[in-house]
Amino acid sequence: MQIRVEVNGLRIEETVSSRLLLSDFLRHQLKLTGTHVGCEHGVCGSCTVTVDGAAVRSCLMLAVQVDQAKLSTVESLAPGPQLHPLQEEFRKAHALQCGFCTPGILMASLDFLGRFPEPTREEITEMLSGHLCRCTGYIPIVNAIERAAPRLRTSP
Repeated sequence: MQIRVEVNGLRIEETVSSRLLLSDFLRHQLKLTGTHVGCEHGVCGSCTVTVDGAAVRSCLMLAVQVDQAKLSTVESLAPGPQLHPLQEEFRKAHALQCGFCTPGILMASLDFLGRFPEPTREEITEMLSGHLCRCTGYIPIVNAIERAAPRLRTSP
């Protein structure tokens, strides 16, 4: 099937199998390997991207479902040398260790902070309940998201 999709600001037209997962389309066909695939069941959250601004698990979607959509992956956060405010706060808070879960958490956080610009720690923790991290213990991640929130409210 032929799909047209905007990925990280670039318009793309590709031929895909009707059974191709969005995660596989991104990683193998578009070579956007920042989207990680962990459980392949939608549980771990590592494959989270945004489709039309909403966080979704790319391992649970088919590529054909994003036809005519705007999709963003972790690569869109810092296309140049400057880190995105979320990435900068993750760095400062030591909110990543192995980094496998980080792309999905960043993309989910971006959607979350767009909907909840002044979240409580409890709301951040609730949002993170859909993401598995085996390294950090989550406290540095909560701290980073909490510190990024005011920065995102003031940036364009």
